[in-house]
Amino acid sequence: MNLEWKIRRFEALTIVELYNLLQLRSEVFVVEQNCVYQDIDYKDQKALHLIGEDDGQIVAYARLFKPKDYFEEASIGRVVVKPTYRDKKLGHILMREAIYFMKHQLGETKITISAQLYLKKFYESHEFIQTSEMYLEDDIPHIEMRRA
Repeated sequence: MNLEWKIRRFEALTIVELYNLLQLRSEVFVVEQNCVYQDIDYKDQKALHLIGEDDGQIVAYARLFKPKDYFEEASIGRVVVKPTYRDKKLGHILMREAIYFMKHQLGETKITISAQLYLKKFYESHEFIQTSEMYLEDDIPHIEMRRA
């Protein structure tokens, strides 16, 4: 695996990059999780898009938001890894890249996320703590978590 990381503003995404990242999000969040929801939510235009590629194929992705573009604090969302790459611990690498970028490029250390409940331990391993009760988002149990 030869990972290359890119960060793109919405306007700088190529048509192919946009198509591929939307395909990956749909593959996981709609098809795999059997959840019909509106993925295209007009937040992509505000986000910075962190893309992990292996041989030109998007295998990891997350949206990064500055404060007040999603939550009061900076935020990371739509964290996704291609299913065939999950055995490589790529989710942890993706989160480390996202947190590093937030801290070193945006100067943000306080990060809020809306996490799927079943991933609580995963996010805790990246120093996030639960800050809300469980709530349903698109019929999937979520919790708010923060990292200071």
